[in-house]
Amino acid sequence: MKIAVVGFGAAAIGFINEIKDKGHEIHVIEKSRDIYSSSISGIRSDGKLFISSSMGGDIEIPLETQKEVVNFYLDKLDESERKDVRTGISFDRKSTFFEKFYSKGFEPVNAYFYHIGTDRLKNLLENIYNEFSSYKNIKFHFGIKAENVSFDGNKIKITGSNFEDTFDYVVISVGRSGHGLVKSMTTDHPEIVTSGNIVDVGIRYELPDHAVEKLNEEMYEFKVRMRTKTGYMVRTFCNNPSGRVVLEEYDDFVTVNGHSNSNGNSENTNFAVLCSTSFTEPFNDPIGYGTYISKLGNILAGGRKVILQTYGEFLENKRTKRIGRVKPTLSDESYILGDINLVLPRRIAISLAEFIEKLGEVVPAIVYSDNLMYAVEVKFYSKKINNEKYKNLKFIGDCSGHTRSITYATCHGKMLGRSIA
Repeated sequence: MKIAVVGFGAAAIGFINEIKDKGHEIHVIEKSRDIYSSSISGIRSDGKLFISSSMGGDIEIPLETQKEVVNFYLDKLDESERKDVRTGISFDRKSTFFEKFYSKGFEPVNAYFYHIGTDRLKNLLENIYNEFSSYKNIKFHFGIKAENVSFDGNKIKITGSNFEDTFDYVVISVGRSGHGLVKSMTTDHPEIVTSGNIVDVGIRYELPDHAVEKLNEEMYEFKVRMRTKTGYMVRTFCNNPSGRVVLEEYDDFVTVNGHSNSNGNSENTNFAVLCSTSFTEPFNDPIGYGTYISKLGNILAGGRKVILQTYGEFLENKRTKRIGRVKPTLSDESYILGDINLVLPRRIAISLAEFIEKLGEVVPAIVYSDNLMYAVEVKFYSKKINNEKYKNLKFIGDCSGHTRSITYATCHGKMLGRSIA
């Protein structure tokens, strides 16, 4: 069978690894020019792997399958790197913080984590690529952006930049950055959409390591969520002790993100505070909504930049003109000082403020006035796809709308691979 895998990310890796020995002709179509410039965000930045039944996606994945995926990635590291991988548990039964968060209305999220570190991900991805490309039945097509996927009789045609071919079976695994292709396909084939009107909009928060030292020492990655008075669910995401704030690049806009190396390379901790926004009919374009807010932030920042504001002046609705004791880890040319209240919708801004103030009731230093907020951070979720609608067209990973983590995305690909192997 001639199979196309569009996008080479976590989900694709899980899928290809399951079918590489089964005699199929596999073509991997990736828009980046090579493996070293790959746009894979999940496994190119930070590399946090989680094993959890309460986060990472809305599909049921056995913990044993998740462990298999984690071990797959760890095995691709050099032995010395593997020994130094940071591990821990978010809110286990021994947690000194569990009751403190719970008493303030938070839901602490339990998970086992493994932090590989941004500095080791290039080597990891290169090892995976070298293994896959050594198979004669696997061919990589770099620098090809799939622009159209359509049915051609019993086969499926993919066309893109200087590329056109037909396949027996096509797997779409373009992640969140491939929202344009997924939107086009779901517009052409609305029958494959089951639901999905959600987008997460929020900020990246940065403060000194010493302010959250005890929290970081206990669990390294803390995850809590809470339903605010507005009705919105707000959560923390991607905590990075001694990490750095970075830009996340899209074709026509930028957002903010964060990461950390294996041993840290700053004196600050950063994490996301995200507000999950769901919509009702007739509105059905949450990706467009998140994109609009992101572009508005870029416009106000004067280009492909984000806005930086101190927390105290965010609460006071005052533009930040100078920073205080907390020094930004994002490069100077990537932000301007401003007022993110001009970007965030009021209901989202109120929800974020309530959530952060509640965090401060558990860890007072979180609400120091000179802590930093970068806007905007957006997590796009594709519309949820019904993978049973067509026998030879499948969506896996974050672009399917059913996963939102490296582990779950890889597992999703792995399970699809097993079903056809």
